[in-house]
Amino acid sequence: MKHLILVGAVYMDTILTVPHFPQEDSKLRATNVQVRRGGNVGNTLEVLRQFLATTPATEDARILAHLVACLPDNRSRAAKEVLKSFGPDHVTEDDYHDVTAASEGRTKRQITRLVIDYARCLFRVGHEQPASSYILRSAETGSRTIVNHNPLPEMMLDEFEGIVDDFVARWPQDDSWWHFEGRIPETTLQCIRYLRQKIPGCAVSVEVEKPGRDGLTELAAEADVVFYSRSWAQLTHVLYMGRRRRRCLRTRKWQICPPPSCSDYNERQQHAGG
Repeated sequence: MKHLILVGAVYMDTILTVPHFPQEDSKLRATNVQVRRGGNVGNTLEVLRQFLATTPATEDARILAHLVACLPDNRSRAAKEVLKSFGPDHVTEDDYHDVTAASEGRTKRQITRLVIDYARCLFRVGHEQPASSYILRSAETGSRTIVNHNPLPEMMLDEFEGIVDDFVARWPQDDSWWHFEGRIPETTLQCIRYLRQKIPGCAVSVEVEKPGRDGLTELAAEADVVFYSRSWAQLTHVLYMGRRRRRCLRTRKWQICPPPSCSDYNERQQHAGG
């Protein structure tokens, strides 16, 4: 069995489309309101599900995706809404094994290429509200201004260690790919290093999004695959244009381009007047 483990945050987004960005202390009518599930790992799961839905589902090609995210109390309405937003193709490990063991009478749902498991989620007891983002999308310029709020305690290293230990006990021989959202670099770096110790043969990827955030360069160096954001890629292109060319592909480390340091970021911001 193949496993894809996605570690990051899941948000509930409220998107307000407005004619233009409002002035401070003013009132403006929105032309459209949309509420949907967001967050990088949640969006990644959604894209994968849609992509894999167009490919044939054979037993060898099936993927069990594990979501590792902090969510509200599992009895809360918010947690149920978040999980429901991923659609019907989700099971527990026991359900999944029952499905894959069956040789006859499979339903269309049972041969879904990607199945999502929520057993690794960290449900925060007593918390009723999810992580939320409020997005102002300007029709005039196309800009997106985001205000977010996350009342949920973040994942700690010992919680991740427990998830890894449980995974090794259940699937000691299975192939796995662990994908991390680079939100808290210092904690994520410790998680990756522990993962390397317990599952040396696994694949590790990270998302690097905010150029000025400390620790992201070190985090990228630990991964096999690095996904850089557009802002990071644009910054890197400006900084290294005309400078000494560097190797983008390293031994066991596949990177799109060499990441800039935080001092490079500050230098670029000064040149840009921001």
